[in-house]
Amino acid sequence: MSEGQETDKNIEIWKIKKLIKALEAARGNGTSMISLIMPPRDQISRVTKMLGDEFGTASNIKSRVNRQSVLGAITSAQQRLKLYNKVPPNGLVLYTGTIVTDDGKEKKATIDFEPFKPINASLYLCDNKFHTEALNELLESDDKFGFIIMDGNGTLFGTLSGNTREVLHKFTVDLPKKHGRGGQSALRFARLRMEKRHNYVR
Repeated sequence: MSEGQETDKNIEIWKIKKLIKALEAARGNGTSMISLIMPPRDQISRVTKMLGDEFGTASNIKSRVNRQSVLGAITSAQQRLKLYNKVPPNGLVLYTGTIVTDDGKEKKATIDFEPFKPINASLYLCDNKFHTEALNELLESDDKFGFIIMDGNGTLFGTLSGNTREVLHKFTVDLPKKHGRGGQSALRFARLRMEKRHNYVR
């Protein structure tokens, strides 16, 4: 990673930390604060449909004030999603709702962004606060580990960084199975089988 990229990444991390602080401090009345996280391969259409269903459910909330706040937040989320024709490569994070300011006034807030690295969480919550646990996970260790999984059917090579797994390569093998046939040739078959297995493992 070049020095410029490292600096950019540090700026992104600083921005996320500042944002998490602000989001965690925000409070609302009722359950009108929506936390929505979409992982990289999610579909905008699926979430839009889900929000439509939620809008129908929220219409039955008994408290008029809470109902209007929740419907307003869902509408804000739907409007913001219209700006995206697909989920960005690292996923999409959206927070929207009516928050209560320090002087007791209500204020609408909508924040949407693509995280600086892939986010593997999928989340939809209506609450009186924003849920930032998945964002905190993004800030955790960036160490990358390689792993190899081998069995009698094949091998998989991959990497693991935080909670992001990536398969780099996989292939299958067709090794001879144990069998009881062969009579006098059984030992030869067993030896050939072991040779093939040894060559595969090597």
